[in-house]
Amino acid sequence: MAYRKLSEQIQDLSNPQRSDVFVKQFREAVREGKFDATFLTERFTMPKTFSRRGAEGTYQRDTRDMLFEVTPDFEAWFEQTNEALSSSRRTGNVKPTAENISAGLVDFKTLAEETRRKMQASFEKGQALGKSRTRTASGGSKARSRKK
Repeated sequence: MAYRKLSEQIQDLSNPQRSDVFVKQFREAVREGKFDATFLTERFTMPKTFSRRGAEGTYQRDTRDMLFEVTPDFEAWFEQTNEALSSSRRTGNVKPTAENISAGLVDFKTLAEETRRKMQASFEKGQALGKSRTRTASGGSKARSRKK
């Protein structure tokens, strides 16, 4: 049987920025017994570049290398995992700017309905707050006038 290092397999990923997730899923698959692997003494640098919030520059992480047996089960698992990692890219929400609304990236009717609901909730909250204050203020003055 052929053996291969995890560091070599990562080079075959279609999206190297997802290498950290791939390593986690690889170790989980080994833990669950989907295929066999063993830790090596060497470490390797993952191709993903990280950036710290509020700081300039990027950095990379090192992890322990592993050796595994290339089997048909592993090949099927790798194809499925690689496909999932390349297609399930998380995208941020599109901001509701005039340009995005005009381009059709954001649904104007949905935004208008959401705005209407927020405004109504805010109005009702203000009305309820005003009513509770009038009850408290009038109740307090009545109590004071009765004591006199």
